[in-house]
Amino acid sequence: MEDTAGSNPQSLGFTEKLKSWLSWSWTYVCFIWFGMVLIMIYVLWSPLKLQETLTSASVFLNTLTPKFYVALTGTSSLISGLILIFEWWYFRKYGTSFIEQVSVSHLRPLLGGVESSSSTGLFTSVNGEAEPRPSVSECKVWRNPLNLFRGAEYNRYTWVTGKEPLTYYDMNLSAQDHQTFFTGDTPQLRPEDAVMQKAWRERNPQARIRAAYQAIEMNHECAAAYVLLAEEEATTITEAERLFKKALSIAGKDINLLVYIKRRLAMCARKLGRIKEAVKMMRDLMKEFPLLGMLNIHENLLEALLELQAYADVQAVLAKYDGKTRPNKNVIFLKSSYYVWTEVSLEMYDLCDMNPISSAIIDISLPKSATICYTSALLKARAVSDKFSPEAASRRGLSTAEINAVEAIHRAVEFNPHVPKYLLEMKSLILPPEHILKRGDSEAVAYAFFHLQHWKRAEGALNLLHCTWEGTFRIIPYPLEKGHLFYPYPGCTETADRELLPSFHEVSVYPKKELPFFILFTAGLCSFTAMLAMLTHQFPELMGVFAKAFFSTLFAPLGFFADKMESFMPSSFWHQLTRI
Repeated sequence: MEDTAGSNPQSLGFTEKLKSWLSWSWTYVCFIWFGMVLIMIYVLWSPLKLQETLTSASVFLNTLTPKFYVALTGTSSLISGLILIFEWWYFRKYGTSFIEQVSVSHLRPLLGGVESSSSTGLFTSVNGEAEPRPSVSECKVWRNPLNLFRGAEYNRYTWVTGKEPLTYYDMNLSAQDHQTFFTGDTPQLRPEDAVMQKAWRERNPQARIRAAYQAIEMNHECAAAYVLLAEEEATTITEAERLFKKALSIAGKDINLLVYIKRRLAMCARKLGRIKEAVKMMRDLMKEFPLLGMLNIHENLLEALLELQAYADVQAVLAKYDGKTRPNKNVIFLKSSYYVWTEVSLEMYDLCDMNPISSAIIDISLPKSATICYTSALLKARAVSDKFSPEAASRRGLSTAEINAVEAIHRAVEFNPHVPKYLLEMKSLILPPEHILKRGDSEAVAYAFFHLQHWKRAEGALNLLHCTWEGTFRIIPYPLEKGHLFYPYPGCTETADRELLPSFHEVSVYPKKELPFFILFTAGLCSFTAMLAMLTHQFPELMGVFAKAFFSTLFAPLGFFADKMESFMPSSFWHQLTRI
């Protein structure tokens, strides 16, 4: 058994070496093939009468008129232009090059290429061993704590514009949430619960509403059915509030239903202008269920308090949910998943490249949100923005309060760099989705949709944001694998945001992607061939001389190679090869 176990690593090592040698050999196959083609051409030069063929071809090319070359170069320019347009459209829609994607997906495996994940997927531990680093290819999607009502708000937008504000992916996530949330505590589903399980999965809104009425006919105290009617059928917030109150009266002891209904009732009160009542309901809900912080009810509370301009209360909420952590000595925080961090007893190391560092504030109290970061920045900006002037600040320097405000803005922008363009109205807003991606464009849309009014209310706050937000990008280390105050910005946000946001919205992308090589190549090819077509049309004789000189220079190395081969090899050897 020991011998067998000991021989396995050797066999595995031989297999890996064989695979690596085969992959390495593919690099030189093209050169070997090219050399064999040259030798074959030389060997078959006389039997195939290639000299006569080339002579006749050159005579044919000399008889062609300049119009032929104009048509040839013009056609090449047209084809490359069409490829360029398609590549540009595909890049704008999917964020990648079509030719590059096909090459990587289909051609690279045939050539023995392998993905190099060792450098990006591993941490190096203290003893030098490689440790797996979790992949962030799938970003976690969160329920939008301030999501709108479908019947009273989303549907109204559809009636007016004819556009669907929610994507199928977003609605499917909501259906999964509702199925999980409203299953009930009983070990076996009741008939009305089974109907509601099917109702949440229905894609057609009218089918969902019919299923809810069917569940009510089975049991008049089916609270989940009234929740669905409040969300989907009610065309006004007042009607939705009435249905939620009906659901609350028959919800019983189902904690999930109670929390969901009370929260939506608080949101109804907020939308109907009863803000103090909404604040009280939210505070009571947070006290009654303190362990349900994952639902982010505090974000609803922050927005309502900002509407009341109760900034002291806002600061108190931020003090609880926006803590900054300074790592203790001999402690390191390693990323074990996208939003979860574990504590390991080691020397203090930098989170980005694992190099020892001195004491520094690393902001890793997760999960944070744009609401927390930007509300903190708003409060600090509000204290100085009414008297802030860029000209005066450049002359006298920034005060301590202004420095704190600018640092808070930089911190918020690093967490979510998409928000400022919506707050500064440099980018048009849309209705927020029902789910958001932390640090993504979907979260930026959701935050700006509800909080733009609060920034406008603080005199000078948007002016301070406008003057300082772009300075954040000079602080963030490059490349983006390293972060400054937060963990590095994830690279998966664009794909997830495209699934969450409607197609008519232009998704904000950070960092801006460089144009793929094939777009630049086709653009250059199109421009070059178009220029050749124009020059050939205007100066046909001059371009003819240039073309002959170019091709003679191009084939000069081939003639030189043939002469050297004739002088190196005896003539009898080539004669025997031609006879074969």
